[in-house]
Amino acid sequence: MPPLPAALSTPIAPLASEPGFHPGEIGVLVYLLAGIGVLVATVALSNQGGRTYTSALVYLGVGLLAAVAIPLVGGTPLDPIADASVVEHLTEVAVIIALFGTGLAVDRPLHWRAWTHAARLLLVAMPLTIAAIAVFGATAMGLSLGAAIVLGAAVSPTDPVLAGDLGIGPPGEPDDEDASFALTAEAGFNDGLAFPFIMAGLLVAHHGDDGGVLTWAAADVLWGLGLGVVVGGTLGWGAAALVRRIRDRGYMREYFDAWVSLGVVLTVYGVTEVVDAYGFVAAFVAGIGFRAYERGHEMHEGAHRGASVFERFGELAVVLLVASSLTFDGLAVPGVSGWVLIALVVLVIRPAAGLIGLIGTRMPLRERAFVAFFGVRGVGSLYYASFVVGAAVLPREEAATVLWTVVGLAVVSIVVHGLASEPARRRLQRRSTGAPGSLGAASAD
Repeated sequence: MPPLPAALSTPIAPLASEPGFHPGEIGVLVYLLAGIGVLVATVALSNQGGRTYTSALVYLGVGLLAAVAIPLVGGTPLDPIADASVVEHLTEVAVIIALFGTGLAVDRPLHWRAWTHAARLLLVAMPLTIAAIAVFGATAMGLSLGAAIVLGAAVSPTDPVLAGDLGIGPPGEPDDEDASFALTAEAGFNDGLAFPFIMAGLLVAHHGDDGGVLTWAAADVLWGLGLGVVVGGTLGWGAAALVRRIRDRGYMREYFDAWVSLGVVLTVYGVTEVVDAYGFVAAFVAGIGFRAYERGHEMHEGAHRGASVFERFGELAVVLLVASSLTFDGLAVPGVSGWVLIALVVLVIRPAAGLIGLIGTRMPLRERAFVAFFGVRGVGSLYYASFVVGAAVLPREEAATVLWTVVGLAVVSIVVHGLASEPARRRLQRRSTGAPGSLGAASAD
């Protein structure tokens, strides 16, 4: 065999025929991790019902194994700080799909009596959670006021992805269980509601150079939230009308109903972001609007099934990616005070804020406790933390503290809520006067 030309005598990458083991970086190893993850997810989801674990807990375990294995074979794991844009976009897609699917499951009429528990969680519990975390962050953790507000806003939402198993079922199933519906509606709206507080924290950190309180209220609250609701509801309703006509005239096969949800939510989110409104709010409202158009049509079942499948893949990808990037150095960034905050959020702050928000309702105390405790933190919080890092407004050290505190909280939430959810469900069912398998008889304010 003639010698290689001089230009090729020093290859830019190891050849397969060369002796020795030449492991690739994470770009190559990701295929192996993804393949194992999908196989594990398939088994986990198939056997999740009635088990004392959630699928996210299984994904976390696989990701932690990958975090150990990748450095051992010479790979370079993802860096949540340096690669924040990757985490941001991945979590963004996972959240909007989950929000649309959540909205598709909602069958309740849009009036106060039906949504009062969720409204109390959004208007009372969420601000209380943000305030408590911000105070702790500014005092015990030594964060600036802007960074403390950002941290509080990032971890305040109940996650629509990880909390999905605790909420109401797919279209057509009864949603008269107040505890399940409260968690579903809260998770649907509060990811979007957290964004104005994120922007408020960034404005404070930026010393208000971009405008004052009135500007923030007009741009981030009235315009961002209000237009998000209008765009989402209008496009969701219109998309359902269009899809139904196309299907009824034979231009689209029923088989592709599962793809409708992905096309609709990406379109809605894109339009909403183009007009500078909040796409998370629009995605959830679009699901409600889509479902509200001719509720009995069979296309809703297929659209929800598609959203559920894409949501599960998003959950798998996010948890695997984040878990595989965990390092002792990263987990040490929040410090002792940061880990104290993580414990407080899961065990004290969120439960207390939820119980305060539901004071005066006719929901039984055991159901209030269930709703208050299971404010799962996860994919949405990771999105906000990555968004904050990418915004480059906070000093690098504070941005890293915010992100790694959120990562630690997501991991703890997956473990604690994942192990506690099924036993709590069973206990609530045993003590309930409702039918077996329900969280309790319907109640109203």
